[in-house]
Amino acid sequence: MNPDSEYSHEDNASVIFKPLKFRALEVKNRLFRSNVSGMFDEYSGHGGNARLNWEEKFARGGVGCIISSFTPVAVRGRILVRYAMIDDDNKIPFWRAVGERVHTHDCRFIMQLSHSGRQQDFGGVENLYNKGLSSTSKSDYFHGLLSQAMTKPEIAEVVEQFAQGARRAREAGLDGVELHGANGYLITQFLSSGINDRTDEYGGNWEGRARFVLEIVRAIRREVGQDFHLQMKINGVDHNDWLYPWIPKGNTLDETIKICSLLLDGGKGVDAFHVSSGSTFPHPRNPPGDLPMRDLERWYDGMISQGTRTRFNYAIFTNPLAARLFRQWWRWRRGRVIEGINLDYARAIADAIADVDPDIKVLCTGGFQHADKIAGAIRSGACDAVSMARPLIANNDLPKILARANGPEPKRECTYCNRCLINDLENPLGCYELSRFDGDSFEERHRRMIAEVMSVFEPPTFH
Repeated sequence: MNPDSEYSHEDNASVIFKPLKFRALEVKNRLFRSNVSGMFDEYSGHGGNARLNWEEKFARGGVGCIISSFTPVAVRGRILVRYAMIDDDNKIPFWRAVGERVHTHDCRFIMQLSHSGRQQDFGGVENLYNKGLSSTSKSDYFHGLLSQAMTKPEIAEVVEQFAQGARRAREAGLDGVELHGANGYLITQFLSSGINDRTDEYGGNWEGRARFVLEIVRAIRREVGQDFHLQMKINGVDHNDWLYPWIPKGNTLDETIKICSLLLDGGKGVDAFHVSSGSTFPHPRNPPGDLPMRDLERWYDGMISQGTRTRFNYAIFTNPLAARLFRQWWRWRRGRVIEGINLDYARAIADAIADVDPDIKVLCTGGFQHADKIAGAIRSGACDAVSMARPLIANNDLPKILARANGPEPKRECTYCNRCLINDLENPLGCYELSRFDGDSFEERHRRMIAEVMSVFEPPTFH
């Protein structure tokens, strides 16, 4: 029996739509839009009109808070081109406009400060001859993206870039910042025992590996003070061996709990943790779901020039037998659970942190789209709120749906197909699951699907 089904929908809604109070921030409900965005902005890193429309549609749909997409603190830390950056004061006016749009709908906006490190899908022409900065000089094992171990002066420079990014977010009138310390990006590359092979004070045991992000937290607090919200996205468990079981597994849950305790920094550190898992992106556990091989075959070709293993990957994805085997391996390494996949990790972190500082909140990500699952997660104490991305791409008004029902109609649910994220390599981000769209023919369903995908460009810049 599902214990979550013991409660009425009214009981579940009362849990989900109860305000959440952090130390320096209050959010109207427990539904957060997780970090996701398409390549909507200028190549230069300045924001674009489509992103204003993109962020506002989720605020209009009823989420309590939006966590921005990966926002690079430096051009060297780009993950993808045409993502708005926060590397210079000249970016502040755009982010102020984003905040104003979102705040109109009584929605909060948290900027996710990021740096790709070696995990840089498309770094742009500025990074054409640069290896990715990292804790290590080893390339990543999935795409073969090249990297170089950062020197101590480079570490100090990047720490300051994060601090200045936070200052700019505050000056833009945003509601807080999140450090992206999960899913294989630069902070993960320092934190993870499966990646960090340094022998200086930034490597070694868990405390040494956490030195980099602790310095970032302290530098941010120096710039923004204690009354500005700061949270950290972190892997509960790295699962670094998902592709090759013989490589190091990375951080355990016990190590993550110790790192989280360290980042509280005696009450002067982070205000919340956002729990995910997986030391690469993509990863079978992030985003948990399927691997659409036909879409991967069609859109992965742009990655071929980016890494030393991408041609090998492309050969696998375009071979019918190899692609089928890879997809089966992906599903097996993911496991059966999708909705709430990270809840056990979040619960362990929440329990441990509560003993140190009961004011610290925990968010959990992982395919949430049903009221009973969300309310059950919060009610159990595993987390204080959930974050969602793909289910909100499928249904921008999901919070309004959850206010009146347990979830979307079955044919409208997010199918976790991951076509949205595969298409984002070359196409506008949106839901590309054709079965979700009505129509008497393929052509009619496809027309409706494309109209929804392209809606982010409306209204246009000049109208």
